[in-house]
Amino acid sequence: MNIYVGNMPYAMSADELKAAFAAYGNVTGVRLVTDRETGRAKGFGFVEMPDAAEANAAIAGLNGSMQGGRALVVNEARPREERPRGERRGFGGPRGERHGGFGAPRNDRRGGFGAPREEEF
Repeated sequence: MNIYVGNMPYAMSADELKAAFAAYGNVTGVRLVTDRETGRAKGFGFVEMPDAAEANAAIAGLNGSMQGGRALVVNEARPREERPRGERRGFGGPRGERHGGFGAPRNDRRGGFGAPREEEF
């Protein structure tokens, strides 16, 4: 069973996470999610336990437990949501185009960037 672990202390290592789950049974894999650019931990990860009974015991025992001053959030991981390639979040367009916003040219009579200026006499 794949288990999601959130609200982890940023300093928590994969070995520490594995040790916490190993108290409940066999752990076959641990993966901490890190930022691609900085390499810093993002505060969540995944633990793989092959036995469902052991995994459920670990979820019940560790959810809400304090680690490094933070209460862990532990539950069964949901399948990853597939997104079409090229689609990005936060840019508004279906292919990640930027639309309008601050600094966008204004083509109106108030003299925006690229608009012809009217001279007053």
